[in-house]
Amino acid sequence: MAFDSLSEKLQGVFKNLRSKGRLSEADVKAALKEVKMALLEADVNFKVVKQFTNTVNERAIGSDVMNGLNPGQMVIKIVNEELVNLMGSEVTDITFGTGGAITTIMMVGLQGAGKTTTTAKLAGKVKQRGKKPLLVACDIYRPAAIEQLQVNGKKQEVEVFSLGDKEKPVKIAKEAMEYAKKNGFDVVIFDTAGRLHIDEDMMNELESIKNNIDILNTILVVDAMTGQDAVNVSSTFDEKIGIDGVIITKLDGDTRGGAALSIKAVTGKPILYAGMGEKLSDLEQFHPDRMASRILGMGDVLSLIEKAEAEIDKEAAMKLSKKVKKAAFDFNDYLTSMAQMKKLGGLTSILGMMPGMNSSKMAQIEGAVDDKKLAHIEAIILSMTPAERENPKLLNPSRKHRIAAGAGLDIAEVNRFIKQFEQSKKMMKQMPRLMGKGKGGMQFPFF
Repeated sequence: MAFDSLSEKLQGVFKNLRSKGRLSEADVKAALKEVKMALLEADVNFKVVKQFTNTVNERAIGSDVMNGLNPGQMVIKIVNEELVNLMGSEVTDITFGTGGAITTIMMVGLQGAGKTTTTAKLAGKVKQRGKKPLLVACDIYRPAAIEQLQVNGKKQEVEVFSLGDKEKPVKIAKEAMEYAKKNGFDVVIFDTAGRLHIDEDMMNELESIKNNIDILNTILVVDAMTGQDAVNVSSTFDEKIGIDGVIITKLDGDTRGGAALSIKAVTGKPILYAGMGEKLSDLEQFHPDRMASRILGMGDVLSLIEKAEAEIDKEAAMKLSKKVKKAAFDFNDYLTSMAQMKKLGGLTSILGMMPGMNSSKMAQIEGAVDDKKLAHIEAIILSMTPAERENPKLLNPSRKHRIAAGAGLDIAEVNRFIKQFEQSKKMMKQMPRLMGKGKGGMQFPFF
């Protein structure tokens, strides 16, 4: 995730604070100096960093904190609260039209920020809320922009309105609104053209659309990887045409992430959503409190639960849970569990939302459970007959050799997986007893 480096550094600072029984003013100042450096290295705007550390310092040096039962924990609590305030404190949503009015959303941004893909992602989110969205292809300049929107719209099962690349974007927008009214669409999302840099022609075009269409939401898409440039772009767009909120993309990547901590403070505009992956489902509503928890290494279990509720087949999960408790699961169940995990973004994505996870721990897990190994396991199971998947006891040496050949793997790898699978079933039988005794150090059963 974008904040891995910042998270590790802050956790190191707080570990030192927790180890002290009492805190002096010098302890707080030394800790905040490290926090300041960590934030600057994460590419947070320097004015924002200065204001942030000054506020934390003023609150932390109060007598209630310094003389409290756990002053180190109190300082961490203050840092957490101020991080939340920095990012907006409240969850902000799209403004939806009332009284039957169509909700209009104009997506703007520079080329390369992922605007067109994000537009389709947003349409999917809107559709999940029971709305009927229409996507409008207003980018007539970038090659394949219209086709890209149409492909992604089809995947989301959302209709795309287009007049090709010969008509002016304003005319396309006007006709799209007429089409929406006649065909019962209640949300219209305009994918407008971007440029490599902000220029007058682009701004004039966006202004023209806003002058001719009653736009309820102007949403800017920015790339987290561009750091402070994302903040500067946000300020310029707001100054030129006015924006209502921001969607920040590529926040799952190995970036410093300072833009997410700076945009609200610098522009006053909220972050509405965060792009957390390449799949069309990888768009999360931005929760400042949850993001602060992730940064401070406290995890984000609430987002994981919400994601699971949206993606997981509850009936299949219940059946699998019952089988696991009875240690009666078979290879078909294993495939089901792998599919469920993929829907949640994979094991590393799930663990990344757990408290205490940092990049070094994640690296260890990724080393133990890599995508190649999982692909091999899937190939082994898919090379079995239906009867073999249901009854692992059928797997004699000749069958194992046939499976190895079908999967294109060495027989030793097949034997190792089957042995681990049988061991995991035995472990499941012992799980209640082991958990009751509080034994630690247990490994993931299938790997």
